Amino acid sequence: MALELTVVVPAYNEQERLRPTLDAITEHLADTRSWELIVVDDGSDDATRRIAMEASVAEPRIRVLPGDVNHGKGHALRRGVLASRGERVLITDADLASPISELERLDKALADGHAAAIGSRAAAGARIEHHQHPVREALGRTGNLLIRLLAVPGIRDTQCGFKLFDGERARAAFAHSRLDGWAIDVEVLQYFRREQLPVAEVPVRWSHQDGSKVRARDYFSVLRELAVLKARTLDRGSLAVAGLFVLASFLLYKNRWSDPDGRYLPDALQDQNQWEWFFDVTAHNILNLQNPLFTDLQGFPDGVNLMANTVMLGLSVPFAPVTALFGPALSLQLVMTLGLAATAYAWYWLIRRHAVRERVPAAIGAALAAFAPPMISHANAHPNFIVLFMIPLIIDRALRLVHGERVVRDGVLLGLFAAYQIFLGEEPLLLAAMGLLLFAAGYSLVRRDVFAAVWRPVLRGLGIAAAVAAPIVALPLWWQFFGPQSYSDVLHGSNTGNSPLALVSFAERSLAGDRENSQSLAMNITEQNAFYGWPLAALAVGIVVRLWDRALVKALAFTGFAAALLSLGSRFDIPGTAITVTGPWRALAHQPLLSAVIESRLAMICAPVLGLLVALALARLRTARRAHRVWGCAAVAAALLPIIPLPLKAVDRIPVPAFIADGTYASYIDEGETLVPVPLPDPGVAEPLHWQTAAGLGFKLPGGYFNGPYGPERQGIYGAVPRHTSALLAEVRGTGEVPALGPSWQAQAREDLAFWKAGVLVLAPQHHQDALRETVTRLLGGQQPEFVGGMWVWDVSYGS
Repeated sequence: MALELTVVVPAYNEQERLRPTLDAITEHLADTRSWELIVVDDGSDDATRRIAMEASVAEPRIRVLPGDVNHGKGHALRRGVLASRGERVLITDADLASPISELERLDKALADGHAAAIGSRAAAGARIEHHQHPVREALGRTGNLLIRLLAVPGIRDTQCGFKLFDGERARAAFAHSRLDGWAIDVEVLQYFRREQLPVAEVPVRWSHQDGSKVRARDYFSVLRELAVLKARTLDRGSLAVAGLFVLASFLLYKNRWSDPDGRYLPDALQDQNQWEWFFDVTAHNILNLQNPLFTDLQGFPDGVNLMANTVMLGLSVPFAPVTALFGPALSLQLVMTLGLAATAYAWYWLIRRHAVRERVPAAIGAALAAFAPPMISHANAHPNFIVLFMIPLIIDRALRLVHGERVVRDGVLLGLFAAYQIFLGEEPLLLAAMGLLLFAAGYSLVRRDVFAAVWRPVLRGLGIAAAVAAPIVALPLWWQFFGPQSYSDVLHGSNTGNSPLALVSFAERSLAGDRENSQSLAMNITEQNAFYGWPLAALAVGIVVRLWDRALVKALAFTGFAAALLSLGSRFDIPGTAITVTGPWRALAHQPLLSAVIESRLAMICAPVLGLLVALALARLRTARRAHRVWGCAAVAAALLPIIPLPLKAVDRIPVPAFIADGTYASYIDEGETLVPVPLPDPGVAEPLHWQTAAGLGFKLPGGYFNGPYGPERQGIYGAVPRHTSALLAEVRGTGEVPALGPSWQAQAREDLAFWKAGVLVLAPQHHQDALRETVTRLLGGQQPEFVGGMWVWDVSYGS
């Protein structure tokens, strides 16, 4: 027989609180025409079941569902709701933290047409009469924030144990549920959202009751169940795409995954040593409660402004435990492999959301955006240019501002996303902003009506984003530009723009790559920032011509062409002629921020542009005639196959000398002294940074590979400010010739060693080592070195 109301009370070891709760509910329901109260015993090992049974004898409308094993709140609620017969179903916790009299508020919401009314402690008008412990309350708020972000956005309090449902819909929802734990509420509310059933969040009175069954570990259980729920919302096709991206990224780095700590990417030049050091020093600073924005472990005594050196605090900080436990080599490998895959999936998500819905076209377009030749070039230990998963999210929020529906929310999120990206890499954010500006300009030219309608909400949203991001990044940016060892600009040389030929040639690590040609057209192998190949360029032109009727395609064409043109730099040669022309970048080259940009990197903007164009073309081909579809797919394949990336090369790493590896160095260095490699580490030879990380950052180094200031104008340079002795040793390393060294050079060496507070000088086996050993011996007045642990060692103690 159908009843007017069913009340479901899950109970586990509630002998102290259950009876008062049952009495309060039965007393309140005395005037209700027909009702039942179901107590679900979830395997209690105290007197809970006996108390419930005694209550059911006194009041036949109380039913008891016994259980022998404790499965969890979700399991108990599912049993109770599925056994219910009420037209309405109320679920309430056994502590009755929200009084049963609050049922009237929920009942009114159902009468107004809602399928569910959930009690809320966060809705306007709610009253908390007795608060939880502040730690519990903070954990609860954090959990609710995660729930809103991951599962049911818009509902501020899902975990208040006082909810009223339409009976039939409640039974359907709980029948579909699978969770047995505390996140059952979230799963059920997801069902109502999925079925488009209206849910009201109703403010209620609430009072914390002693004897809570929520334990500290239950918060982690909720996180695990939330992850399960989030995974279920991803369709299998998208999960397969994500898996393919992870596989592609793994295959790219497969030659190093066999031994991350013992293998080196030779095409990274010295960057792998530098980035592993960045990750290690960040973990060291965090775990030792030191300033994460500065260190003097390198570049001693002046130190290194880490914020001005792209240490990727957004990942190196959360990866600090991994770095501390397993070393910086594995941390960097994980960040690059998973970060590149995450970037590809983020582009896939963006393309499906704003351009094409079909999975395959979106996946191919995203793969091109993330695994394009310039991305593969930077995959050689430039994680800040391949871990770009925030860029599509930032673009998405910027595009949402155009709709003007939730400007405040989108502006706040845009500000948070941009702030986080600053801690991942500022130059990629700058390039993304330039790409968005170019796209906005192109779209506004073809859709002036849209521009007139959206510029106000967009500017408002950008203002909100700036207001949100500013307090988060103000101190780090001040430290970067005005703190110790900050600098004004970085000199990159005169060959930082792309040659026009680079845009249509093939990169070294592409399937059709040509090492000699590609290296002649780029600064180095890590800066092959174009190299899309002429077939892809021709395909892009064909797509633009064929889909020219679409405003989106016109805007993308403008963006890609403008970015490619800007990437040529201030001046460039026209291939096949002796003509040099001025490029549009000249007008921007000396502007603040832009002056530090390597111009050729602007061509990286073309990667997502080309990915979007290919995705749009493949989506159009799905509805074309069969012959057109075959030829179109063949053209796309012919353009993409030549630029399929090859696995990155990896070689066995140079072993760390035993003098460093076994800790012998420590007996040569007193407190405050440094270990001075011969020659000093610099951007050309940064192997001593690997020694330092292998030694657990147990000693400080003069010199190094980083960006720092030079001269009174604080011009940015790579490495420490050279001193006479360091410049001399670098020259001997290159020439192999020992110069004439008189007393003045010896005096200068003593002065430099005192400046560096040198405790010991070490010379590892290397090219021209005999000349270097002789040079140092003469500088030290004939002091002969000893060979210890695979190194020539001079014990000097200039720091004492």
